[in-house]
Amino acid sequence: MSISDEFAFIKDIQPSRLFHEEKVVGIGDDAAIVSLEDGYEKIVCVDTMVEDVHFTRQTMAPFDIGFKALAANISDVAAMGGYPLYYLVSITIPKSWKPEELKEIYDGMKQLGDQYEMDLIGGDTTSGKTMVLSVFVIGKVETGKRLLRSNAKEGDVVFVSGTVGDAAGGLDILLHNGSEPGAYPSLITKHQQPKPQVSLGRILCSYERVSLNDVSDGLASELLEIAEASQVDILINKETIPISDDLRDFNAEKAFSWAMTGGEDFELVGSIPKKDWALLQEECLRSGISITRIGTVHTGTGQVVLKTDEGKQKLKKEGYNHFNRS
Repeated sequence: MSISDEFAFIKDIQPSRLFHEEKVVGIGDDAAIVSLEDGYEKIVCVDTMVEDVHFTRQTMAPFDIGFKALAANISDVAAMGGYPLYYLVSITIPKSWKPEELKEIYDGMKQLGDQYEMDLIGGDTTSGKTMVLSVFVIGKVETGKRLLRSNAKEGDVVFVSGTVGDAAGGLDILLHNGSEPGAYPSLITKHQQPKPQVSLGRILCSYERVSLNDVSDGLASELLEIAEASQVDILINKETIPISDDLRDFNAEKAFSWAMTGGEDFELVGSIPKKDWALLQEECLRSGISITRIGTVHTGTGQVVLKTDEGKQKLKKEGYNHFNRS
């Protein structure tokens, strides 16, 4: 391990205060204890980032690594319509990492976690040959209000928030122009410090029925997960997929491919009954949230069909797959 004293390091990253002090026993005992109010269900998720698989120091500073690791989990909570509350961190540290770099990883998590009043309540530190960062998040959602992939039904409007493909474009810039990233800071930020869509998730959980997924592995993959879980077909229109001007300007040829399969945008994609679509648009407009109608749900068996000027084509589950890398 690249730190000389594990216990001193743990003390250094221990929060000086807790947002939920009355509901948690955090760092300092063998395990954390948390409590939730009556009328809520607990949301639990974990995400792991491995050096040279999910990130490299060529494209991400230590601060960004921590920020993104927590963001991925908060996005999962958002996709269930919930609030994030607590997080735990398990980290495997190679000798090549300096103590100040490790502290920056936790600083990145803290900056994002503080935005949602999240408490760091525990974790584990080990030594190893490869940096591995696992973040475990606990959140809550009102009983019966959780948003599931299996909630889509015939006639629903299919939507996605924000723009998609930006994170993949940002990664491409960093991989090929790392020392001089150029004129597209929005794409780089989307890759390094994505913003989970918690506010939109909270709006959506107020509706009677919504299917939802976060865009972590690519829009095509997330839509197929909804279609398969709901046993419906989804028809989307290529012309309506929201792609940013910066992404089109950076690489018009690859922009649509990145939008569909790039992943790690951490936007929300899902469906809502047609009768609720106009009201959802109004709520999002008032809240400054961008949301776009991209298709419709039809009776079917779990397929996603893309409509283009050339006709229709079935989509494959393309996107980032940890066990199918080429």
